[in-house]
Amino acid sequence: HQPNKNFLIFCATYPNLSEAGLCVVIPCFFTTADEFKTNHTVWYKCETSQHSCSDPDIIFHSNKNTDKRAQSGFEGRVSRLEPDVSQNNCSIIINDLKESDSGSYQLRVTGELNGKEDGFTFIPRVTVSINVLDELPPTVMIPTLTEGQQATLTCTAPGLCSGSVPEITWTWRGAGGTESYIKGNRTDFNTDNPKSFTQRHISTLTFNPSAEQHNTSVTCKINFKGRKSTEETLTVHVNCEYFAISHLLFWCYNY
Repeated sequence: HQPNKNFLIFCATYPNLSEAGLCVVIPCFFTTADEFKTNHTVWYKCETSQHSCSDPDIIFHSNKNTDKRAQSGFEGRVSRLEPDVSQNNCSIIINDLKESDSGSYQLRVTGELNGKEDGFTFIPRVTVSINVLDELPPTVMIPTLTEGQQATLTCTAPGLCSGSVPEITWTWRGAGGTESYIKGNRTDFNTDNPKSFTQRHISTLTFNPSAEQHNTSVTCKINFKGRKSTEETLTVHVNCEYFAISHLLFWCYNY
């Protein structure tokens, strides 16, 4: 279909920056001529030297019954945020990013024009830049710990848009340098509108502190798919409660 002033695309014009192993959302909306009925959206990734991407460059096709397949490296990693094409929302999310995902992305809509099968490829493109950055550590929260009183530690993985569920492990290192691995409880929840596909991954560790754990260290380690691991280690301080025998008051001090 030839360029038409009624076919417009509104995408982020700035480079979409993201980190390898996480994900990126390409926000996108479009308009078409009144006589054009949109049935499907197609996303491509190709070299900027190409005026228009072609079928071998497809990374996502909303028509699940088409014989036009997505590039093998993108299969299962691209999803649209709005399944109803009548909303003119062409936003997509790409999970488990790779450095090779950097590049130029182009949108095409297919449908019917005056009752005949037709399509339109939008000339403006979106540039995505994937960086391998220094790993941000997870955020570990340790409440005030008192011997014998149940407490919960929390470990939050860095990044809201994290693609596949990360592996989160806890390690306890005693005073003698011995290590023990502990299984925590994972909680995943959406932080924004569910359609945003952004998630924050949290692991909790509930235990009863003891005096022997005072001045030991606990480590939370995050492993994202296709990404180096990152971890945070904190020292544990356990307070002792006082207790009374007859008329004498005893305090437990930690050194």
